[in-house]
Amino acid sequence: MGIFNEIVERRNTRSLKWDRLEFVYGVEDGSDILPMWVADMDFAAPEPVIAAMKERLEHPVFGYSYICDGCKDAVQKWHVDRHNWQIEKDWILFHQGVVPAIATVVETFTTQDDAILVTSPVYPPFFNVPKFQERKLIECVMKEENGVYSIDFDAFEKCLQDNVKLFILCNPHNPGGIVWSEDELKEMVRLCAKYDVLILSDEIHADLVFPGHKHIPLATIAGEENDRIITCVAPTKTFNIAGVQIAMMIASNPEIREKLRQNAMAHGQMEPNAFAAAALKAAYEEGAPWLEQLLEVVSSNMDYIIETLPAAVPGVKITKPQGTYLLWIDYRGTGLSEEEMMKRLLTKGKLALEPGTKYGEAGRGFLRMNVATTRSQVEDGVKRFIAAMK
Repeated sequence: MGIFNEIVERRNTRSLKWDRLEFVYGVEDGSDILPMWVADMDFAAPEPVIAAMKERLEHPVFGYSYICDGCKDAVQKWHVDRHNWQIEKDWILFHQGVVPAIATVVETFTTQDDAILVTSPVYPPFFNVPKFQERKLIECVMKEENGVYSIDFDAFEKCLQDNVKLFILCNPHNPGGIVWSEDELKEMVRLCAKYDVLILSDEIHADLVFPGHKHIPLATIAGEENDRIITCVAPTKTFNIAGVQIAMMIASNPEIREKLRQNAMAHGQMEPNAFAAAALKAAYEEGAPWLEQLLEVVSSNMDYIIETLPAAVPGVKITKPQGTYLLWIDYRGTGLSEEEMMKRLLTKGKLALEPGTKYGEAGRGFLRMNVATTRSQVEDGVKRFIAAMK
């Protein structure tokens, strides 16, 4: 599939994924290690996105800029077309990224006396941002059965009673790849409303959902409780432009938006840069064909790994996720500790995956593998994993 078969040389490009293995994994030399860890892709971004940034680069002045209405139009149309979500322009607030947006929401709407609820295992910044802002973090450990996660709503409600002011939801779920159902989302909203808890819904993986499953924006099913929801979305995960740094906070409640604006002014936060604006507009207006091909490639890569790896490595189980380009590999059946598994992968297999405890203690016995790369590198990764276990 064209660019999805092309190996793009990423070493020596200041790539976090490829050029920081020594720092991240503590190895002396990472030059022979295949990185399948952090969630960016090894594919070239969509050509219209590259062209839009080149066009902006051709103008020789890079002064202060602002987000034009055309960008908001693109955001609106994309979410109507893909997710049946009608967003008003006034609801959209731009930010440098989803994680910085999470930090802004935590700082704006909670104090050091407040608790923040997350469901684990989950994306590490959900732990780290509240921790470094000295908030109390409460984890509701999810139920797991054959690689599929669900929320124990009795435990969830009990957690909400512990002075929780903010619930951070990962929708779709990273690392488990769960696309939450309407019933599950409605129950989250109902319980949070019961205990007067604000919801921040991180929906950065919303576009990366496979056929047979449908992402439901939390705000579309919240009804009267929509005023209690802040949603974070971005084109960066979808179109492999994380380094461009742009995201949106979407809130229908004008009081919430005003508080977020005041926080931005307090921190001297400025509009996203000119290249980010150009990339966003092009991605949402012209990136859909690229995305459809990407989903086919990622799904095929997952099928290959699921068919090959567990058959070759006793004790390894993998369930295909409903969304994301990340596999959550269960190796509990091997009997290896996390330290032993990571050592084997890095030293014998020369393969960098993410240890499950990075996503909380509930992730122990799992590995996260990024499969958004060429089939040849996926096959290489499987061979390296198998070699590590011999």
